[in-house]
Amino acid sequence: MTVDTSKDSTNKSGNGAVVSAGTRVAAGEAMKVTETDEALEAAIKAGEAVLAHRFGSAIPLVDAEDLRGTGPATVVRVRVAASPFALPRTLVIKHYPGEPPEGRPDPFAQEAVSYQLFTALAQDERMCPELVAHDGGHRVLVLDDLGRAPTLQDRLRGSDARAAERALLSWARSLGRLHANTAGREADFNALLRRLGGRAFGEDTTPMLACAQLPALLSELLGVDTPDTVRLHAEQLAELAASPRYRAFSPVDLCPDNNLAPSGGVRFLDFERGCVRSALVDAAYLRVPFASCPYALALPAGMSEAMVAAWRAEVAGVWPALADDDILSEHLLESQLLRVWLATWELLPELPAERGAVPTSRAAALVSWWADLGKHAERAGLDDVAAHALEVSTALDERHGPGLSLALYPAFR
Repeated sequence: MTVDTSKDSTNKSGNGAVVSAGTRVAAGEAMKVTETDEALEAAIKAGEAVLAHRFGSAIPLVDAEDLRGTGPATVVRVRVAASPFALPRTLVIKHYPGEPPEGRPDPFAQEAVSYQLFTALAQDERMCPELVAHDGGHRVLVLDDLGRAPTLQDRLRGSDARAAERALLSWARSLGRLHANTAGREADFNALLRRLGGRAFGEDTTPMLACAQLPALLSELLGVDTPDTVRLHAEQLAELAASPRYRAFSPVDLCPDNNLAPSGGVRFLDFERGCVRSALVDAAYLRVPFASCPYALALPAGMSEAMVAAWRAEVAGVWPALADDDILSEHLLESQLLRVWLATWELLPELPAERGAVPTSRAAALVSWWADLGKHAERAGLDDVAAHALEVSTALDERHGPGLSLALYPAFR
């Protein structure tokens, strides 16, 4: 999900009127009520209902702002018009209309349980907005409003390299703190999920599917054969990713636009896919920055290593083995390989099939990610993995280049 918290995110109808919970659309007015207006009204009513139930008194919400969430929820910022209780001046409502999806995790339940898990922690351990109220019947969450702080995406696409560097290091530290604070909390998460009527669907099998199918894709689309030793190594790593080691909460969607980056430290926003899994799956982003996110670009030399150090400083107290350089490097290489294989399995079929077609940033990303994987594998003495990675990188560049290189985020250019 992407949430726009910019100052221009106020929802407007076709005639420019702001839709407000305190200014309902009157019958006979010229303004036509759009589907967006109706969704906002439904979210506001659900928010007022759950707050009234939570506090035992009506709490009117006014001055609604559409935050334009791109996921299944309607996301709106509102002002508390009046309340005898000590509530924040503004709140954020996330409303999930409709029934839960069948056969798949319910994003409302995943998010509600994720916020419940963090709200039970001390305030300085939450790394996210505070959950004020929620209700499974209305399928609504009411959250503390963190305000109009820039996102990590804003920092990376801005013009201040120092601010972008500080935001990345803060993101890595916050991710480590999130992992450390939720390590060993899987039973709590699952209990909260059951209480809300959600269902635990087990480990994501996509990495295993990707590792099993990618060799055929590489052969068909690039003419690159995958040695059996490399294929088996990748498949074994995919199975190990589901092991009980290093398990902690993960927001799953860690794209830069889902992280607020104020001066006081990064805050995570989107838990629609939140779950407990190996923290090393998230740590792959330290080596392959935001590889699952649209329009991911490159970071300057040395930035990845600094982010790894920031993350490790937070988790080593919980998982002392990761304080060992060799053990950490081995685990990071494993997670890096899985992330690169998964990204290639997802992106390769979408690239232009014709040689000489206009190159895309996705093609340049794959070239860079495979080349970097090869360098790290070579340093680790995995010669067969390194040789295969170099062959794939070269084949990608020959088909979609030549001379492809992933551009830096604008802040570092």
